[in-house]
Amino acid sequence: MDEAVKPGGEPAARGSVLARENTIAGPRFNRWLVPPAALAIHLCIGMAYGFSVFWLPMTKLVTEANPALCAQLGFFDQLFSSGCNWTVPAVNHIFETFIAMLGISAAIWGAWLEHAGPRKAGFIAALCWGGGLVVGGIGVAIHQLWLVYLGAGVLGGIGQGLGYITPVSTLIKWFPDRRGLATGFAIMGYGGGALIGAPIAVALMQKFSHDGVPGVSTTLIVMGVIYLVAMTAGAFGFRVPPSGWRPLGWTPPAEATNKLITHRHVHLNRAWKTPQFWLIWVVLCMNVTAGIGVLSMASPMFQDVFGGKLLGLDASVELSAEQKAAIAASAAGLVGLISLFNSLGRIFWASMSDFMGRKTTYFVFFALGIVLYCALPSLGHAGLAAMFVLAVCVILSMYGGGFATVPAYLSDLFGTQMVGAIHGRLLTAWSVAGVAGPFLIAAVRQAQLDAGVAKNLVYDRTLYILAILLLVGMICNLLVKPVKESDLMTEAELAHEKSLQRETAAVSARAQDAARGSFGVVGVVAWALVGIPFLIGVWIAVGKAAALF
Repeated sequence: MDEAVKPGGEPAARGSVLARENTIAGPRFNRWLVPPAALAIHLCIGMAYGFSVFWLPMTKLVTEANPALCAQLGFFDQLFSSGCNWTVPAVNHIFETFIAMLGISAAIWGAWLEHAGPRKAGFIAALCWGGGLVVGGIGVAIHQLWLVYLGAGVLGGIGQGLGYITPVSTLIKWFPDRRGLATGFAIMGYGGGALIGAPIAVALMQKFSHDGVPGVSTTLIVMGVIYLVAMTAGAFGFRVPPSGWRPLGWTPPAEATNKLITHRHVHLNRAWKTPQFWLIWVVLCMNVTAGIGVLSMASPMFQDVFGGKLLGLDASVELSAEQKAAIAASAAGLVGLISLFNSLGRIFWASMSDFMGRKTTYFVFFALGIVLYCALPSLGHAGLAAMFVLAVCVILSMYGGGFATVPAYLSDLFGTQMVGAIHGRLLTAWSVAGVAGPFLIAAVRQAQLDAGVAKNLVYDRTLYILAILLLVGMICNLLVKPVKESDLMTEAELAHEKSLQRETAAVSARAQDAARGSFGVVGVVAWALVGIPFLIGVWIAVGKAAALF
């Protein structure tokens, strides 16, 4: 990759190496080097989806615990206890913690990101996510759950938030002609991070295990260091385009082509007060809540609904241990398959939105989603396992697609100048859904079990409730209109925002000379470094999915 340059072509030297003004692309740069830098970050923080591999091993760390005494400990007691094993419910709230912190940190520091630039934000994200895992590993080593929450949950969650929005904002500015494709590349990495990270974590825990104790602590520390290095490489690979830069041969579409696409910009301070922002907030929240509902219960739902039918047995037949293991393997195959669809659906649907439009794409998500959610109970009762699996995979592709399409939706409505900050505020919808969704699903399921509903029927009402949430999202999406003229930035406001990015007028004047370099060997190497691990993860997921067939 070439260095950022001054107008005359020589390397820039002002400010630190992390400063935004030192990341402005020179003439030899190629914009297709930005997606692999984004993927390097998102593939690392995407391990959030694979963190469930730690829950059970984290309950087997103390070999000499007193079962009778430890059974009396509540959640807060477990935070500080060093002599008792933690329970699965006590540790799996770590996931909810860093998802909540993702939205909070993205909302707080989104505006700072636009001024600081992607290299500095990406590097801090690497320190927080990688460092958070290291701190979490130390917490496991000394068996202090509060330190695991502080490290992996809080500090790691801040890294999640900064790492999530940093590449998205940058890619939208580099690909004004294909906003959906660009954001789909990065956010596909978030969906696919677990495909790579989860098998690595499982292998490392086995390697570092000793005396029957899983090697959770060392695994977290090693993965934290790996992620720190990989994310730092991605952060230093970022460049930003000069103001006014456009791809060769591309001109913005006429305003009459799609009235939802603004050709100006809305300031963050106004954007989050508009009805459009809150309508899309609800759209994302409903889509994520419904998707998390299926994602969180896919494996037990598949086993409870079909049971022995998967082996050609009658539902009333008592299953042997071997038969239960075969059914569990099929369910694990489903989890691998939906992880794959969650990842690939992000780039597929986001790319399709470039042609269909964002509003139409979300309409498809909700309309098709309502049909599929309502069909799942009938498919289960009829014993149509293959159709059931197909429906779940399509649902999870649209769950991932919703994440990947929303940044382009925001840039269409509010412009690109502050889209990273606006996207950061919007991600609070994910935080709400990430906490409320699993709670809602678990509460409804438990209430039905307590009422005596059979296990294979407890999911019916839950799926119908999720379909209603999708209907709410559909209505909000239909209500989205173009922003008012009065909400747009004035020329003076836009000039002030650009001045905070420390980009000189001389650099902006030469914008059309920037990023005209060839793809070259550097491009091949950069894509290989992120592409090969991702494809290995896909291969592993496909191998697991083979158990279904």
